[in-house]
Amino acid sequence: MTSEISALSSILPPNEMRQKIQQWLSEDAPSFDFGGYVVGNADETCVILCKSEGVLAGVPFVNAVFKELHCSIEWHCKEGDWLVPPVTVATVGGNARKMLLGERLALNILARASGVATLAREACQIAKAHHWTGIVAGTRKTTPGFRVVEKYSLLVGGIAQHRFDLSSMVMLKDNHIWAASDDIAKAVQKARFVAGFSTKIEVECRSYEGACTAANAGAEVVMLDNFEHETAKAVAEMLKKDFPHLTIEISGGINFNNMHLYFCKDIDVLSMSCLTQGYKCVDFSLKIKRPGHDPTNPIVVTPTETNE
Repeated sequence: MTSEISALSSILPPNEMRQKIQQWLSEDAPSFDFGGYVVGNADETCVILCKSEGVLAGVPFVNAVFKELHCSIEWHCKEGDWLVPPVTVATVGGNARKMLLGERLALNILARASGVATLAREACQIAKAHHWTGIVAGTRKTTPGFRVVEKYSLLVGGIAQHRFDLSSMVMLKDNHIWAASDDIAKAVQKARFVAGFSTKIEVECRSYEGACTAANAGAEVVMLDNFEHETAKAVAEMLKKDFPHLTIEISGGINFNNMHLYFCKDIDVLSMSCLTQGYKCVDFSLKIKRPGHDPTNPIVVTPTETNE
């Protein structure tokens, strides 16, 4: 698993990465960098510290930030590692002004990527603990402009990222069906005409009958949306008997407290929007190394007075 995680960065297109990093840097410094004038251009060394537990994720993006600013970075932990604070995860070197220009962007990426990966790891472990062999997946409910990081982080955490965008797979949800005269078969046929043979079609269904219609029309995947767990299992069992090769996904209200109730041999995928909505960030900081200064930045307390 470690080698698989370390190779994940190869899925990120370099040109697209650089464009995003430049956009994010411009967002943080659209005109003057007043603090940069104070700091100057001397070379410094900084450390990136992790201050709360979680899975390390976002390494390729942070590498790209400091590469864009002509700074070096050396990692002391691997992507996918479980971090127990306080721990120094990386050392950054280079022009002080440029390092601090990338500081907040790099930390924001690490905090959020690691938060998503931590939840993904937890979901993966729950599935393994129950010996469920299906797929836990994220959804398209991601932060605008930050999807690539959040989707990548799901993979670091060990689960599927689902479709990346509207072009990755056809998903006909209830609004699509209703807008197509409430005709599931017609909607699937129209989708197949434009998507062709190489793209899968998934249909969101609210009944066994609707799922059968979708499968008969040629949908490879049906999503049983907002089904109570016992009902979901019963409908999935019937569908598998009728359509053995149909992929059955369950979505809607799935969370860490109830996901285990849906585990069964007939359900192939559980998708969870909570993995990329409302996740808790992992706490990181970047500090310039200086003799006599503690980079862990301990809490300031009032000195205790002693009476002699």
